[in-house]
Parts: sequence; C-alpha cells; structure tokens
Amino acid sequence: MKAAATLPLAAILCSGAAMAQAQVTVYGIVDAAVARTTNADAAGNAVTKVSSLSGSLPSRIGFRGSEDLGGGLSAVFALESGFNPDTGVSGQGGRLFGRQAWIGLKGNWGTLQVGRILNMTFLATAKSDVLGPNLFSINSIDLYLPNARSDNAVGYLGSFKGVTVGATYSLGRDASAAGGPAATNCGGEVAGNSKACRQVTALLGYDNAAYGINASYDKLYGNVGAAGGLTSSDRFDRRVTVNGYAMLGATKLGAGIIDRKTDAVTGITESDLVYVGISHPLAPGLTLDAQVARKDVRRSADDTKMAVARLTYALSKRTAVYGAVGRMDNEGLAAVALDAGGTVAPGRAQNGVMAGLRHMF
Repeated sequence: MKAAATLPLAAILCSGAAMAQAQVTVYGIVDAAVARTTNADAAGNAVTKVSSLSGSLPSRIGFRGSEDLGGGLSAVFALESGFNPDTGVSGQGGRLFGRQAWIGLKGNWGTLQVGRILNMTFLATAKSDVLGPNLFSINSIDLYLPNARSDNAVGYLGSFKGVTVGATYSLGRDASAAGGPAATNCGGEVAGNSKACRQVTALLGYDNAAYGINASYDKLYGNVGAAGGLTSSDRFDRRVTVNGYAMLGATKLGAGIIDRKTDAVTGITESDLVYVGISHPLAPGLTLDAQVARKDVRRSADDTKMAVARLTYALSKRTAVYGAVGRMDNEGLAAVALDAGGTVAPGRAQNGVMAGLRHMF
C-alpha cells in the first residue's frame, strides 16, 4: 500500500517548548467484485452478488504513525478500519477500527504492541498463501484465518537476520457479539475466571531471498455465551500451522498445513487443512495465481476440496483488474461455500466466477 498523505503532527503533539518529530500516514484499499456461484441453496439455485467481505483484498482505510523518541526507539500506532464496498458499512462486526487498533514501542529489539492486533495465525499464512484473502480461497474453508485478530492483547514481533519470532497474549479475544465470523462474543476480562476468553499465539520463522518457513500456535478459550460452542472457559479452539514458500526466479510456490482441534459443547472435532499454490507472472503486469486445498475432518466423511485460479492485470502501480474461477467440493454433510461468507447446500459442489477492480492509495 502506498501513502497518499503524510501529515505533520507537531502542532498537536507539542508539549510546552518540546516538540518531537512525528508523522501519520493515511492509506487504504477499495476493492469491489461481482461474483456468481451455483448451488447457493437447497434447491440448487445460483446467486449473483457484489461481494461484501472481500474481492481480491478486503477494503479498508487506515492511519499509521510513528514518533522518534531518540536512541533508536519510536512510538508507533495503527488504526485500520475495514468496510464492505457493496454497502459502505463497517466490517469486523461493525467496529470503527476493526482491522487494527493498537499503540506500541519499536526498536532494534522488535515491536511491542497493546490493543486490537493481528495475531500470529494471521501472520503465519501471509507469505505462503498465494491467493491471500481472496473471495475464493482457503479463507472460505476456515473463516478464522482472515479474521485472526485479538482484542485486549499484548503482542511482540521481532526479526533478526532472517529469523522471526512473535507472540500475542489476549485477556479477551473478541468483544463483539454481531457481525459474522469476525464476531464471537468472547470479551473475557472476567473476575474470578483467569481462562475466560484468553488466547495465546506464537510464531517462529525463517526467511531469505530463496525460501521461507514458519510455524505457529494458537489457542483460544471460550466462556459463557461465546460463539462456536465454546460455552465455557474449559472449551477451546486450537490451531497449529506449518507454512512455507520457495522462489523459482519470479515464480512463487507456497504450501502449508493447518491442524485444528476444537473442544466445543457439541463434541471434539479435529481436522487438517492442506493447501498448495503457485504465483507466476505471465507478462509485464499480468499474474496468474492458482491454489488447491483439502480439509480432512478426522473420523468423519464431511471433507472439503477446493481449486481456484485468479488472473490479475495491473493497470498501474495502484490499480488492477482481476478475474477468478473456483470450485468447492463438499462431501458428506459439509457445507463450505466457495465465496467467503456465502452459502451452499450441504454435500453439494459449488462453482463460481468473479471479476473485480482494486485501487490502493
């Protein structure tokens, strides 16, 4: 993303005769797509719509800033608001700054953050998932992945000679009670219950110019009233990921596995989500991304397979058009929609096409 405006804050950060050098950057993405998917209901009807959650990237507007405190130390912050381009309403459960809202300190030792922050599961797949938060992608299979943010959290992220380490600890992962997969009604911070809605995530990785690999751990506890059947603090949802990528010239290969165990009121569910993808430049400004994935639910026939291809053409450094096709095959009683947040009849396959326009500022 490129900054469109850098605003000096000296006038409002002035305290007495002392003024620190500081700046704020305004940035954002507007991305809208029209999609058509088959078998959107039990009767097998198709649906055409302007997507809400994402096109090729979720729409947003953000503010990030820093203040040089001297000695290699900076105060930093980010406020980032997601919105649905089809209606203009706020995303992430209607939050004003649902994508990020944190303040921190940054130095040669890394960055320390406090607030609503991207946790390590969000960061773990970022480099290996060639489609990213595309409307058709592995995020449709696991809606937590593009929404892996933690409220009431303290986080750390540092990189040292290619080695990246990070962790977050949340006192209450998600305080929102409405708004789809980004809202799980688990605000935590409950007196007398030190496990209620607590969450810990961690990441260890290594990157160089030719390849990268990382592993992450994420465990979220529930509480009374929480979504997903996590109705007490003894219930949990745990994900462990291993992800990697390799560069073959300008072509990128990415793959990963997400092992998940959920102990909900309905019982224990275990699954593995495996994905493999490729991103290849076909010509200047023209890129083909393709990915296949499979979710295997243990001791169950309710498995899911996905295949997606996307073609993107950059009209400029900031503006691009794109189109994608995909298919989601549901087995047993699985009902995973191809389009993130969409619908499909249980056990039915779903085909989809979409086209969209994206601008970054």
